Amino acid sequence: MDACCAPGREGGEGHEHSGPQPISLGLGAGSAGVSAGAHEWCEIPGGTFAMGTEDPQGYGADGEGPIHQVTLPSFQISATTVTNAQFARFVEATGHQTTAEQFGSSFVFAGLLPDDFPPTPAVAEVPWWRDVQGAFWNSPFGPGSSIDDMGDHPVVHVSWFDAQAYAQWAGVSLPTEAQWERAARGGREGHHFPWGDEREPGGQHRMNVFQGQFPGNDTGDDGFIGTCPVKSFPANDFGLYEPTGNVWEWCADWFSPNYYRESLKLDPRGPAAGQARVTRGGSFLCHDSYCWRYRTDSRSQNTPDSSASNVGFRVVAMS
Repeated sequence: MDACCAPGREGGEGHEHSGPQPISLGLGAGSAGVSAGAHEWCEIPGGTFAMGTEDPQGYGADGEGPIHQVTLPSFQISATTVTNAQFARFVEATGHQTTAEQFGSSFVFAGLLPDDFPPTPAVAEVPWWRDVQGAFWNSPFGPGSSIDDMGDHPVVHVSWFDAQAYAQWAGVSLPTEAQWERAARGGREGHHFPWGDEREPGGQHRMNVFQGQFPGNDTGDDGFIGTCPVKSFPANDFGLYEPTGNVWEWCADWFSPNYYRESLKLDPRGPAAGQARVTRGGSFLCHDSYCWRYRTDSRSQNTPDSSASNVGFRVVAMS
């Protein structure tokens, strides 16, 4: 497990959820106009692109390669990750209870907790992660915290099940991994970031990642400690904001490190089954001293019932 990646709950082959069961909304497409219309959409043209990377500095165990040609039909993707304000409308309309609320806790980066926060269990391998009772999407730092001034921040502490439920309500979908990478690249192939290969070209910050010495001192040199509001950095050439950094983004696909070697060339949808779902894009905790996954060509994974303070999602619709 790497520092910038979120810790996970235990999942298992053949079942998606080891704790409280996901809630079926039972809603039809009639609800779609309410939420889908609230998204700003980016039109992604159909076509073929080179997916993945074979950079030796990358993570071969994650299955980042081989580079392979993928052809997709046109689609639309939300310009930003789903925000707290958007998710709040969904919860108000449906009464949805998130997976974290069912478990009673979620994982919070210790550096975001106040100095006088009560002692909380740490994750053994990565003690900068704390399992905080009462940390939910609307109380992201535990009891007493709120999102009152964070309506334009990405919603976090959402599991894959929560993201899927939101998409069902909105009449849209989670992006496939191929759709996500096509959109995140912004039409630029062969580069690690939407703008090129240099993380901070000309000394200019282009995304929200950890600055300083991880994990104890985030200097906030990019302007933020923790999540930043959506649209804080320039959009890529397709109009997506913060496809790298800020929060990890759930994708629809099951994860397999071997999938790129057997991927369909036309509109791939990932393996038929698995233990974890794909996450993409990195987060505000990524730091090059520990983890180089804040790229358009990197990939990670987590069990679908997991949630943390650096995991969110965006959605897609067909053109």
